[in-house]
Amino acid sequence: MYADRIKYLPPYLFAAIDQAKQEARARGVDVIDLSVGDPDLPTPPHIVEALSRAACIPENHQYPSYEGKLSFRKAVADWYNETFRVELNPKTEVLALIGSKEGIAHAPMAFINPGDVALVPDPAYPVYRTAVTFAGGTPYIMPLLRENGFLPDLDAIDKDTARKAKLIFLNYPNNPTAASADRSFFEELVDFARDNEIIVMHDNPYSEVYFDGKRSMSIFEVDGAKDVAVEFHSLSKTYNMTGWRAGAVVGNADVVAGIGKIKSNIDSGNFGAVQDAGIVALKSPQSVIDEMRKVYQHRINILYDCLIKLGFELQKPRATLYLWSFVGGDSVAFCKRLLEETGIVATPGVGFGQYGEGYIRFSITQPTERIEAAVERLEKFRP
Repeated sequence: MYADRIKYLPPYLFAAIDQAKQEARARGVDVIDLSVGDPDLPTPPHIVEALSRAACIPENHQYPSYEGKLSFRKAVADWYNETFRVELNPKTEVLALIGSKEGIAHAPMAFINPGDVALVPDPAYPVYRTAVTFAGGTPYIMPLLRENGFLPDLDAIDKDTARKAKLIFLNYPNNPTAASADRSFFEELVDFARDNEIIVMHDNPYSEVYFDGKRSMSIFEVDGAKDVAVEFHSLSKTYNMTGWRAGAVVGNADVVAGIGKIKSNIDSGNFGAVQDAGIVALKSPQSVIDEMRKVYQHRINILYDCLIKLGFELQKPRATLYLWSFVGGDSVAFCKRLLEETGIVATPGVGFGQYGEGYIRFSITQPTERIEAAVERLEKFRP
């Protein structure tokens, strides 16, 4: 019955985790869910109020344009300029997305022919690999190893493979490893892409979730990046708007146009009222993000200190919502035992790829008092 592209598709990681949580709750377990990066903090009220007003505008009840309102795209461009000092043409270098996941999933269809190679990190957000496979491409796995700071070793990629590759997916600050990349890496990446005529697809939803005042980068802060790259960004983590499905892809005009051609044949664009509220989010004072960062950093500190005390092996993250800990052995079995003995749900690293085996990921997207409760339970747990 099913097409091959889904017949051999593994269960989506978070769907399997949801099933495990439901079964535990059915047994009466008080589950503390530290698995999925879905912010618990509410969307700021002024953004919700903007949506309410925009929903009453009759024009927003009609089909939106697939590329997004020009006013929304201009707000994205202005935000990039204000945040990263990066100039974008809102007409040609910005495309609205129904959340960045949608754009990531559609993008390879514009550039990958059956059998073409795409460079994909591992461990990684599962959609990168799935999107390449759905487009008929062949993923070439780039291991993200602890000894390399969870950055890909671009020099280790076979030269013939690099020349054949059509695109590369990367994501810094990184999910799931919580690693960050500095300017020198992005410069190396841009040079590598230019030399091999590869499109860089940089997924950057966590750029504003950084700590200790150490701001994360956009790839476009590197000279020449716009010649080879696009960057996906989302309002989901920046403004706690995961359910709103609002984002954009920006950068190289030809690549943006290619993604737009796919979208125009698949969807009808994002709800106009959501775009209007997104404009308010992007243009309002960004102090709400400062407050959010303080909350997340406090939670990171609480959980990190506990894990280190218990003997877990991990680095303190400079950004993201995650703690990525080496536990050795079977990560699924470890997470199963953790759930059974403590009621805490973590994500097994192998769900992000073979090089994630031996690791587990904790998310801090639960109220602070629940993080503290998790710490109390973990103190009685023996890794």
